[in-house]
Amino acid sequence: MTLYDWPRAAAFGRVIPKTKIYEHAGANTGLKDLFVREVDQIVWSHKLAPETINLAATRQVTEIQVFRIATRTATLDRDVLRAIDKAIPFPLIFEVAHGGRVRMVAAYKRQSLNSRGEADSARWVVGDYFQGDWLPADAARTPLPVALDMGALYERLLEPLVAGQTARLVPGMGEAPQTPFAPAAAERPMSLEERIAQAEAIKAQTREVERIKARLMRERQFNKRVAINAELRAAKQELERLTGAHPSAAQANPAEVGTASASGFAPPKTTND
Repeated sequence: MTLYDWPRAAAFGRVIPKTKIYEHAGANTGLKDLFVREVDQIVWSHKLAPETINLAATRQVTEIQVFRIATRTATLDRDVLRAIDKAIPFPLIFEVAHGGRVRMVAAYKRQSLNSRGEADSARWVVGDYFQGDWLPADAARTPLPVALDMGALYERLLEPLVAGQTARLVPGMGEAPQTPFAPAAAERPMSLEERIAQAEAIKAQTREVERIKARLMRERQFNKRVAINAELRAAKQELERLTGAHPSAAQANPAEVGTASASGFAPPKTTND
C-alpha cells in the first residue's frame, strides 16, 4: 500500500473544529460521543484542484480534498468518516494517523443523479469505505499517480484501496488494480464503479457465508442441519461466482451506503490561505 507525497502547492493545513462537523452533519449525541472518544484532531490537509495540481476538473470531480485525522484509538468508527464526508461536498481522501502509523481510507463518493439522469450537485452518495494497511508515519511517499484529469486522478487514488481490500478477503485477487477481477471481463478492464460494486458484493456475500456457518455450528437438530448445509453450499457457490472461482474468503463487515448533503463547508480559497 502507498502513501502519497501530496504536492506542496496543494497544501492547506487548516484544523477543523469538531463542532463544525457536528453542525453540518447533523450530529446526535451518540455521534458526538464517538468524535470525543476516538478523534484527537481533524486537519484539512490538502486541496487537489485545477489551480493547485494543474489537472482539469471533470463534471463529477472538480476537486479532491485530503483530510488527516489523528485518532485516540487504533480503530476509527465509520460513522466518524461518514459524518465528515456528509459535511464536505467534495470527494475525500482520509489519512488516519495513530501511534506513529498512518493508513489511507476512502469511500467512492459521487453526485447523486436526478430523475433525468443528471448529476445533482446538492446531493452526494457515499459508498463503502476501503482502507489501506498501516504504514510507519515516516514511510517514503510516492508522487501522485499519473492522470489526465481530476476524475481519472480520483480513480487512480481509490483503485489500490479497493483492490487491496478484495485481496485481503480473497487471496489471489486484487493485487493488480488494472487487471480485471473476473475471467469473464477479460475483454476489457473493469471500471472503478464495477470494481467497487464487485468488492462490496464479495464483502457482503462473505459475511453471509460466515453467518450461515455460525448458524450451522449452533444447530443440533439433524434435519435442520441438513437444510442449513444446503443453504451454505448455495452461499459458497454464489461467493465463488463473484470471485471468479476463488474458493476462499475471509469474514468482513457489511457494506456501508449513505448520502451526503452539499450544504457543508465551502472549498478552501487557495490564494487567501
